[in-house]
Amino acid sequence: MTTKNRYTPDRGLTTRMVTTMFLIGLLYVVLVGVLLAVLNHAWPIILIFAGGLFIAQFWFSDKIAAFSMGAREVTPEEAPELHGAVDRICALADMPKPRVAIAQSDIPNAFATGRSERSSLVCATTGLLRRLEPEELEGVLAHEMSHVAHRDVAVMTIASFLGVLAGLITRVALYSGLARNARNAGPAGIAIMLIPLVSAVVYAVGFLLTRLLSRYRELSADRAAALLTGRPSALASALTKVSGQMARIPTEDLRKAEPYNAFFFVPAFSSKESLGRLLSSHPTLEQRLDQLARISADLARP
Repeated sequence: MTTKNRYTPDRGLTTRMVTTMFLIGLLYVVLVGVLLAVLNHAWPIILIFAGGLFIAQFWFSDKIAAFSMGAREVTPEEAPELHGAVDRICALADMPKPRVAIAQSDIPNAFATGRSERSSLVCATTGLLRRLEPEELEGVLAHEMSHVAHRDVAVMTIASFLGVLAGLITRVALYSGLARNARNAGPAGIAIMLIPLVSAVVYAVGFLLTRLLSRYRELSADRAAALLTGRPSALASALTKVSGQMARIPTEDLRKAEPYNAFFFVPAFSSKESLGRLLSSHPTLEQRLDQLARISADLARP
């Protein structure tokens, strides 16, 4: 998971990605093992189903996410300022230029997707482009492109797959009445009832693992962007401005955006009491600003 660009390597992020992938893989083995043990007569279907979902999640999740968030690729002629900012970041980082997109949304935000630098896409909303100054925009784009450079976007895509699979199995088992019909089936029935229970536990553990990784990777992206551009104050200004503007966005729009918070530069919450705030994929604004203030002080030292 090493990078060949000028973004500052983050050993802490690399260690967390490797650990998360190992634990996620272990959970995946446990889940499939339980399915095979309980439904041993259907093991070919289980393997094909799990393998098919994994391939679909890995290859298409970024495209689905970009489409769901309304990202539309734009040419340099259509968005010269956005392309110019991306070009400057690419020159600083010595990395291939990603596809550039704009999402028609007043929510000020940005995100990046892609399994690698070559297949990446960086997107800014019209709300973000309208509100930020050029230096602030470059800071946000540098943050998003660091996710691609460090490959944590790909790791998050793979890590989230297990949660999707476990959640799907739990819902199928409950809605199909599998557990209810198994109560009177003796020992075999008890074994079958373990499927939704194990799936629910796997989902919960996988969710916590991805949240812990996600919070660290956001701090890592802030740090890498600040060091690359040499302007942590511009990124701090963008963070403060975007976070402050969220309160002015209609609740309905924020609620629609909440499912994609893990991708966003700043999470969108529809209310102060939102459960998403407690289980947020991002660290608090105060944590992010404190880190940028320390970086700014370090850079100012002779």
